[in-house]
Amino acid sequence: MRESAAERHDRLLALVRERGTARVSELAERLGVSPVTARRDVELLAGRGLLDRVHGQVSWPERQGAPGAGRPGEGLVLGLLVPSATYYFAEVIRGAHEAAARAGARLVLRVSDYRPEEDRARVEGLLAAGAEGVLVAPGWRGPEDRLAYGDWPAELPVPAVLLERRAEPGSPLDGLDRVASDHAHGVLLALRHLLALGHATPLLVARRDSPTALAVRAGYAEALGTLGLAEPRPVIDSVPAEADPEGFERAVRALHEAVGSGLASAALVHNDVDAIEIARRLAELGVGVPHDLALIAYDDEVAALADIPLTAVAPPKRQVGRHATELLVERLTEGGEGVAEAQARRHLSLLPWLRVRSSCGTPDPRP
Repeated sequence: MRESAAERHDRLLALVRERGTARVSELAERLGVSPVTARRDVELLAGRGLLDRVHGQVSWPERQGAPGAGRPGEGLVLGLLVPSATYYFAEVIRGAHEAAARAGARLVLRVSDYRPEEDRARVEGLLAAGAEGVLVAPGWRGPEDRLAYGDWPAELPVPAVLLERRAEPGSPLDGLDRVASDHAHGVLLALRHLLALGHATPLLVARRDSPTALAVRAGYAEALGTLGLAEPRPVIDSVPAEADPEGFERAVRALHEAVGSGLASAALVHNDVDAIEIARRLAELGVGVPHDLALIAYDDEVAALADIPLTAVAPPKRQVGRHATELLVERLTEGGEGVAEAQARRHLSLLPWLRVRSSCGTPDPRP
């Protein structure tokens, strides 16, 4: 099987950590890759702060400890199960990989393709591959998947950390460590921004096909209550344009009608791709962003690449992967006195932030 870039990066980091300093040409020879590939890998890892690079050589950063010095996760093998390796979870994976490399651990990845019925088997594959602890983002799409497949990670024989997922209160899964974005806070940021610009109650256009989409919907209802707003009409159901053109057109027409009737002048749309396609289709129908409609996207994966760069809520995806990995390493290495206190489980919520661009009528702050 062809070696992945992540596996090659692990080998490169291990070589530099062992030697302290190495020439790029030497690394290329030891890794069995071209000098161009080795140079590209070195530049990437140096940009992430994992290596120091000077005049054709790379060295192990002093801030990460002396080469060969025992670090907390030295030699550990960690497993990571995610529903997708692209879009949202690509950044989660990147953060987890960086944290594992800093700890001296190796990260092994499995992708479920949103097939929750296969999650357990894939994690068992990670354990068979030597994983001593696992990071798990089950491939749930809705609450029915969580109910049908949700508790098995609590039965694993190794420490597990739940990623970007929330469990039913009081369930066995709720007793696991978890790290997740606080999507309710992200929605509140978006609505407050639109209200501050003078818009009445913003509409929500959202999917139903992922835990993030459902959390955004729940966060919208919560934010309306927090802000003392009445819901102007039910949430507009969105679907991918390529998968369901008719359903997508219904969502666009519902939003178009709300703007045309004066019911709404602002909307939050989950996710970026849908927001870009909705803005394009609305323009064809004579509704312009931001002149007629202030628009905020949720996810901030590609929102900045729209014709009119979209203001977006950005969940801290990379930090979720990093903090979850650090927590797992801590679980695997803790010991000594006070273990009972150290083993108290944690539910860590990370706050999204709002990246303001041009789609709300405010200046794009980018140079």
